[in-house]
Amino acid sequence: MTSEPSHLQKLAQAGELLFTGDVRKQYAAICYRREAAEEYEMLIVTGRKSGRWVLPRGWPMDGKSPHKVAAREAFEEAGIRGKAGKKPVGYYTYAKRLDDGRVAPCMVEVFALSVEKVVKNFPEQSQRQLRWVSFTEAQNLVDEPELRSLILNFGAGLIRRG
Repeated sequence: MTSEPSHLQKLAQAGELLFTGDVRKQYAAICYRREAAEEYEMLIVTGRKSGRWVLPRGWPMDGKSPHKVAAREAFEEAGIRGKAGKKPVGYYTYAKRLDDGRVAPCMVEVFALSVEKVVKNFPEQSQRQLRWVSFTEAQNLVDEPELRSLILNFGAGLIRRG
């Protein structure tokens, strides 16, 4: 029985692309809210093809700043409306399987998005599962080690600020 390759093994498969500058860029939203119990929670969604738990994320869009792309992806993938911060809260990398079967390293710039509204109808609602979880639970569900650290650090920062 073979096990799933590690995060580093997946990135190593695309190692030559790191040296040719063929690193892809995406923008993601860490969507968070504070519930009645005064506890913060965040949203994770499944990837359309992989079924893995991820943040809403997408490719750059002409004429849109990175934080606006992150906010748009949060709406398209999860029905989230809110305000995204203009400065990234962190970055993480993962190995993206492209449509042609190749694997490319992808650098994801993450923006905090304070949730104001969750709508029932959104473009990708039939293609994804959504889950509101604690920051601790989220870090246990995502695959990428850098994303795990980012989630825990962001959650701890929210708690400190109150």
